[in-house]
Amino acid sequence: MVQTINAITPLSEARAILAQHFDLKFSKAIERATDKIFDRVRHQIPEIEWSYYAPLIFQINKLKAEKDAVILAHNYQTPQIYHGVADVVGDSLQLAIEATKVRQQVIVQCGVHFMAETSKLLNPTKTVLIPDSRAGCSLSESITAEDVMAMRANYPGVPVVTYVNTSAAVKAVTDVCCTSSNALDIVNRVEGDTVIMIPDQYLAQNTAKKTHKKIITWAGACEVHETFTAEDISELRHAYPTAKIIAHPECPPEVIDAVDFAGSTAAMIDWVKSTKPARVVMVTECSMSDNVASETTGVDFLRGCNICPHMKRINLENVLWSLHTMTEEVIVPEELIAPARAAVERMIELSRKRD
Repeated sequence: MVQTINAITPLSEARAILAQHFDLKFSKAIERATDKIFDRVRHQIPEIEWSYYAPLIFQINKLKAEKDAVILAHNYQTPQIYHGVADVVGDSLQLAIEATKVRQQVIVQCGVHFMAETSKLLNPTKTVLIPDSRAGCSLSESITAEDVMAMRANYPGVPVVTYVNTSAAVKAVTDVCCTSSNALDIVNRVEGDTVIMIPDQYLAQNTAKKTHKKIITWAGACEVHETFTAEDISELRHAYPTAKIIAHPECPPEVIDAVDFAGSTAAMIDWVKSTKPARVVMVTECSMSDNVASETTGVDFLRGCNICPHMKRINLENVLWSLHTMTEEVIVPEELIAPARAAVERMIELSRKRD
């Protein structure tokens, strides 16, 4: 089986071309140019590995300026991407809002495919690239536009609130999108006493506990968060009795009931930075814990996480390849852009009104 750098190009071929166009050797000049970045991540990235990452970071930052490109990176990206080359970082809501503000003509999405589609919806005239289009999402793939239309037929007149972790086709048949940070607020703001909330069953169940509205769910789940159990939390408490344990609302309700704090990606970060517990376990994706640790002093971060295999398809090497070759471009069918964008923009509008 041929190893590829993205969905279409053999890795050996890409590496040969990159070697022809870029100096990827570690040198004193590269070390000096990237030393401030390494200072932020030295506790997450061994020095011996930095000699590989630093030249890639240097060349990416140089090339994105030449290409009039901006790099958006989700919190689940590795520290070398998050701190090394990203211009904008955040959770799904933050990236959606920031995508409407970028001035550059090229957007490189370091995240999964639905995030890149969302950036394209909000910037239809700009070029949106994803370094590897195989970076999917179990939630996004759990539901189709046809599934949504069938639910609408079964529950006529009931508004549909759809998690942003969905395809453009699903967003296009949705009334409004939501993220984990604004799900409750969006549910409470839409009309009626019943809401269809898709596709994450656990986010919907956890939201249902906080609202008077009836919520109709879909059997989707995030493969990173759905495997955590109440028993896992019990074992973590036994192993780290003085630590605070926090979790994401994509986890099952019994997990949320057992932790010290539950909230969106952004809320978890804010909680750690404001509360500053002596020790903390973040029950979420592993790179997020690493990235928060690199930005927070006085807190001991303990492992209790899962790795998202889709997020890890994005790496420095294919980010450089993406910028060099302008691949893989994200294309959304013209007929989907306006209705899908409307669902995202309504979410952003409602979130701003909340603030």
